[in-house]
Amino acid sequence: MITAADVSQAHLRIRGRIRRTPVVELPPGTFGLPAPLSLKLELLQHAGSFKPRGAFNRVLSSRAPAAGLIAASGGNHGAAVAHVGRALSLPTEIFVPEIAAPAKVARIRADGARVEVVGKTYAEALQASTRRAAETGALVVHAYDQPEVVAGQGTVALEWSEQAPPLDVVLVAVGGGGLLGGVAAWFDGRVRVVAVEPEGCPTLHRALQAGRPVDVEVGGIAADSLGARRIGELALEVARRTGVESVLVSDQAIREAWRTLWRELRVAAEPGGAAALAAILSGAWRARPGERVGVLVCGGNVDPALLGA
Repeated sequence: MITAADVSQAHLRIRGRIRRTPVVELPPGTFGLPAPLSLKLELLQHAGSFKPRGAFNRVLSSRAPAAGLIAASGGNHGAAVAHVGRALSLPTEIFVPEIAAPAKVARIRADGARVEVVGKTYAEALQASTRRAAETGALVVHAYDQPEVVAGQGTVALEWSEQAPPLDVVLVAVGGGGLLGGVAAWFDGRVRVVAVEPEGCPTLHRALQAGRPVDVEVGGIAADSLGARRIGELALEVARRTGVESVLVSDQAIREAWRTLWRELRVAAEPGGAAALAAILSGAWRARPGERVGVLVCGGNVDPALLGA
C-alpha cells in the first residue's frame, strides 16, 4: 500500500535531484472554458517528463550493483533512467519497443545509456529486459509498478500542493498507472483525482470494470507514452482505495489538446502529456460549478516539427 507518508519520504530523498516545475494559473475564458485552470508543467522536468522522480527514488532507496540499472520503456521512463544513471555514474541499459518515438530514443542515447529495440510493444520490451536483468544482476527500475517508483511520482502532487491554491480536482493521464497511483496516494481523497486514458489503451478503465488488472489492446496516438498492456497492481489498489474516477478520450481529442497547448500557450507537450487536458476540452469530463481544477501536463518528449502537423 502506497500512502502519503511514502510520498513525503520520497520528496525528502530526491529533492535536490529534480526540478521544481512551474504551475501556470489560467483565468476563466482560457481555451473557451468557463472556469480557471491550474496547469502543472511537469514536461519541464529533467528528461522531459515526471519519470525522474520515481526513478531517482527507486535507485536512491536501493544499493545499485556494479552492473548498474536496467529498465523497459516506451521512451519517457527510459530517458529518465538514463538521466539518473548519468547523474549517479551508473551504467544503464534500456529496452524499448519499435513504437518508441525517435526523439525519445535519441534522448536516451544522449545520456549514455545502451538502447535495445525489442518487439512491437512495451510488454515485449519488458519481457526482454527481465531476461537480461536475470543475466546481469542489474537493478531493475520498473516503469510504473514498484513502490519506490509510485511514491516518487507522487512528489509532483506534493509539490503542486505547495505551489497553488487548494484544488478540488486534478486530472492525470494514465498508462501503467505509476503517476496516477502516486498522485492519488498523496491527495488520499482530499482532492478528487480523475484518470484520463486514450480509448486505445484503457488499462485502468478495464481493470476497474473487471475488479483486477487485465490485458488490453494497445494502440493510438499516445501509445508510446501511455501504451502499457495492463494497469499496475499498485496503481489499481490506490485508485480503488481513494475513489479515482476514470475517463476515456479519443485520439482526435488528444490531438486537439496537444495542438491547443502549443497554439495558445506555446507549451510543447507530447500527445500523452496533453491527454488530461483533452478530457476537459472535448467534454469527456466536466467540472462541477465552482470547482478549482488542476491539469497535469506530464510529458514533452516530442519532435517540434510535429507540432505544426
